[in-house]
This record gives sequence, C-alpha cells and structure tokens, in this order.
Amino acid sequence: QVASFQGVAVRSLSTSSPHDHPEHGRLVYKGNLAKTVLGVKFFSYSTSVFNLFMMPYIMLKSGIGVESLLVQAAFYGLIGIFTFVTPVTLHILTKGYVIRLYYKDEVDTYTAITYNAILTEKATVFHQKDVKIPDITKMFTTFYAKTKSMLVNPTLFPNPQDYNHLMGYDKSSFFKFEDLEEVKEADER
Repeated sequence: QVASFQGVAVRSLSTSSPHDHPEHGRLVYKGNLAKTVLGVKFFSYSTSVFNLFMMPYIMLKSGIGVESLLVQAAFYGLIGIFTFVTPVTLHILTKGYVIRLYYKDEVDTYTAITYNAILTEKATVFHQKDVKIPDITKMFTTFYAKTKSMLVNPTLFPNPQDYNHLMGYDKSSFFKFEDLEEVKEADER
C-alpha cells in the first residue's frame, strides 16, 4: 500500500490485506444494510428513551391522572407498546443480521459479527460443520450457526465459493458442477 504524506510517498510495511483481521481471519462477506440496521435501532431506542422522559410531563399537563382507570390503562398501554414493544421487536428481527463474516482457513471456523441489544458488535464463532440450513425457508434466517439464526445475502459474497463452503454445498453430492455437466452432455447426445 502506498499513501501520500505531505507530498512524500510512504510505503506501508503491512503484508496483510485490508480485508484480513488478525483474530477472526479473512473477510468473506460484508452486509450492505449494516448502517441501516444500526440507524433504525438507534432511532427506535432514542424515541423510547424520549418517551420515558416525557411521560411524566405529558401526564402532568394532560390531566390524565384524574380520568377513569380504563382511560389510564388504555393510554399507558398505547405508550408502552411504542416505548417497549417496538425496540424489542426490531432487535428480535435484526439480531441475526450478519454485518461481516470472517473465515479462518487453518481451523475452518467462521466469525459472524452482528449487533447485540445495546448496539455494539458481537462476534459469534462457529465451525462449518455447525451450519444447519432450515428445511423450510424462513424470512429472517439463511442458516443456523449452532442454534443461532443468521441472515446473509448470498449475492454479496465476492467469491461464490466462500458462500458454497459456508453452506456446505461444496461437500454435498447434490450440487457438483461436474456431475451437472456430464448429465447435460449425455442429454445432448
């Protein structure tokens, strides 16, 4: 890598690729919705915190404390749905979205980086043999790593062989390209 530093060329002595991580391995996947997921979750959390701080003021000014118990329960229930249920639902739906996926060739392990409930990155390490493909296609699950559901977009893998290895398609007798070519040639004859 060569960078310019006040008009003087400076050569980096680093031998690793910018897509390598010393602890996790080689970067094989990068999700394109990472910033969007983080932004939506942050917005949801911030509006929930705003609701919690504004609730006493709203109750004091609206006079809801003198209304009937039924009106109070309906009001608190509606505010509770938007304050607590929305962020929890967003977290449940997006907790398996893989931001980055790293692969270590030496030990055949993957490290999936996802966002946890407090919006920090969480690393999940698993072996390729721990990957299970759901029998029925699920909306927010591409595969299971041990028991945790993960969501990736297969078209975002720069190298399709990385996706095939992750899913175990390279070991499967179902999807051998050579066999498909032989069948195609036999059909043409």
